[in-house]
Amino acid sequence: MPYRTRVIDETLDELFPHLPVIALEGAKGVGKTATASQRAATILNLTRPAQRELLAADEDYVTKVPPPVLIDEWQLEPSVWDRVRTAVDDDSDGGRFLLAGSATVPGDARVHSGAGRIVSLRMRPLSFAERGLMDPSVSLRELLAGDRPEITGQSEFALSDYTDEILRSGFPGIRHLPERARDIQLDSYLSRIVEREMPENGIVIRRPSALRAWLAAYGAAVSSDASYSKILDAATPGDNEKPARATVDSYREHLTRLFVLDPIPAWAPAFNPLKRLTLAPKHQLVDPALAARLVRVGRSGLLRGDGVRVADGVGSWLGALFESLVAQSVRVYADAVDATTSHLRTRDTTHEIDLIVEGRDRRIVAVEVKLAASVSDKDVRHLNWIEDQLGDQVADKVLVTTGEYAYRRPDGVAVIPFALLGP
Repeated sequence: MPYRTRVIDETLDELFPHLPVIALEGAKGVGKTATASQRAATILNLTRPAQRELLAADEDYVTKVPPPVLIDEWQLEPSVWDRVRTAVDDDSDGGRFLLAGSATVPGDARVHSGAGRIVSLRMRPLSFAERGLMDPSVSLRELLAGDRPEITGQSEFALSDYTDEILRSGFPGIRHLPERARDIQLDSYLSRIVEREMPENGIVIRRPSALRAWLAAYGAAVSSDASYSKILDAATPGDNEKPARATVDSYREHLTRLFVLDPIPAWAPAFNPLKRLTLAPKHQLVDPALAARLVRVGRSGLLRGDGVRVADGVGSWLGALFESLVAQSVRVYADAVDATTSHLRTRDTTHEIDLIVEGRDRRIVAVEVKLAASVSDKDVRHLNWIEDQLGDQVADKVLVTTGEYAYRRPDGVAVIPFALLGP
């Protein structure tokens, strides 16, 4: 299959000629190796025992082969990080090393931070724009610029099409498979995380069944900020021998380290005129297709409205997955312009905004997600509220829908069908 250009390619083209080392981080299967390989003269894959043994025996080998050098799954031999770091101390020319890893280094590993030498970039599954389904007509970069650009365009996607894309996933190697093969691959992906990836990264799981149950409960809580105790209760109904809090915290820590959990932090602006904001993250998996497989609800069930939610009062299960799909793509687009992505909720829950994209100048684009084609004043009340609170700090207000047309409302809210939103 030919390589499909990713949003991060533009960032790599801009940075790699000037930086000696870039580490691409992200979950297994998001496409790190394919993207890094486009720029590598030498590829060292540490999942291959022979190459791993070679680097363990001769750490200087990475400096003896033609650059640029891609070291794939480098975290399996953590000493490689330090050898690369010292190599660029001696020669800081740009474009020397690419490190691809599907886990961060354990906290107890003696590895230098790499600060000032190694730049880390996050990769996620294919965003909607990267899937090549439609040409976006609205750019997040332009929305962040704050000039309130004209909003136009017509989408060919309906609710059923978005449902298909949720289930198809954004993993490049999985999404084009026939339905049954795709589902089996997604199930296998989850099994490998528990049975292989975690042990390979030094994580001992004493009760794999308990971890699987917790993952399923977490999947049912995507796009919510349900408490961890509530997720645990959902994972162990009627079980008097629940995993200890420390065990559950360990699950969460390790799954985040493997980039399988991808929670959205609560917005905590540096100069905050807003009071009493919640600090709880919003739960997300790296891909909403994994949540759908964990909960075992398929296409017809999603369109019927099936699905058990861990969190109450947060809309339909399909709506939660659609928000997860939107969040996944918005984070890719935001990373491309050095913006951060978070969410906002007041402690009394009177106001909440699904996504806050904050640029380098602290101006924000506030994004609400609605699983519907029609829009009412009620749907945009939180967007108008935050503009009332922050004024010019709000570069733009966006309501992402499943509708057909993109337009700007008289109150300034940009109504954008999701298929038309791009980087």
